[in-house]
Amino acid sequence: MSGLCPAPEPREPQGNIVIAAPRGWCAGVERAVEIVERTLQRHGPPVYVRKQIVHNLHVVRGLEEKGAVFVESEDDVPRGAVCVLSAHGVSPAVHQNAARRGLTVVDATCPLVTKVHVEARRFAAGGKTIFLIGHASHEEIEGTAGEAPDQTIVIERPEDIDAAGVVDPAAVAYLTQTTLAVDDTAEVVEALRKRFPGLAGPRLDDICYASQNRQLAVKALAARSDIVLIVGSDNSSNANRLVEVAREAGAPAWLVEDERSIEAPWLEGTTVVGVSSGASTPGVLVERVVSWLRDRGYAGVEELAVATEDVRFPLPAGLD
Repeated sequence: MSGLCPAPEPREPQGNIVIAAPRGWCAGVERAVEIVERTLQRHGPPVYVRKQIVHNLHVVRGLEEKGAVFVESEDDVPRGAVCVLSAHGVSPAVHQNAARRGLTVVDATCPLVTKVHVEARRFAAGGKTIFLIGHASHEEIEGTAGEAPDQTIVIERPEDIDAAGVVDPAAVAYLTQTTLAVDDTAEVVEALRKRFPGLAGPRLDDICYASQNRQLAVKALAARSDIVLIVGSDNSSNANRLVEVAREAGAPAWLVEDERSIEAPWLEGTTVVGVSSGASTPGVLVERVVSWLRDRGYAGVEELAVATEDVRFPLPAGLD
């Protein structure tokens, strides 16, 4: 007797699916995954990857099947081996340790994260205290803070500012994680400006174009939908922010790893299901969710586009 679940019985049409655009992989994620694949082709397996290359379990499993070995630290990589650094960036201390261990390092840091690191070094060189807005446990924040650990204060919300202690108001700057919610971040920056009128900031917004575009799309999606499903992994910051954005816009929203995570009771009484995905989510997972919904009577599929993207980042020298 087969252990496979039977296919659902065909149902009468009961609603429609609206899919946000843009969604899914951004240029930085596409670049990072391609870097691992090309490094495997050039050096052969195993190729070691420090942390998850991007925060999506399906991507990690797929690369493991090709010969990538994911480790928590450069200390877990055999001396002299090839080590790819994840898209989220690392501190200078990691680079130094990798060099001491004789590792062949391939840096897959997203160029937009690299830009924040450059800004951190610039502010630190100018003697400023840096308020780094983001989630303290996130790898991107760990890497950026590592550029100037003695001058960086990580905060997540306005009330964290008061806990920072004594800060010279004439020498203060801020930077942000690239995957934050735009509206929430603006609130924190405004609180900082009220406290420190001379606050310096990045020349351009640190929140990446992909996060901003996906959040705008999900806001529009939430206005059209009875429920919103965001496809992405639990540890994906940008995917979690999309869930928050949808809920703040008034729609019930859930984060799902894939179609197997959807709970049927969520759909009761719904006629329009909105679907989007985080910037590290492969497009095939959205296709699987849409197929699952169509099998259950959501017959129409419409794309809701709010922006177009044509950004591409070059590969590191030697892999292009």
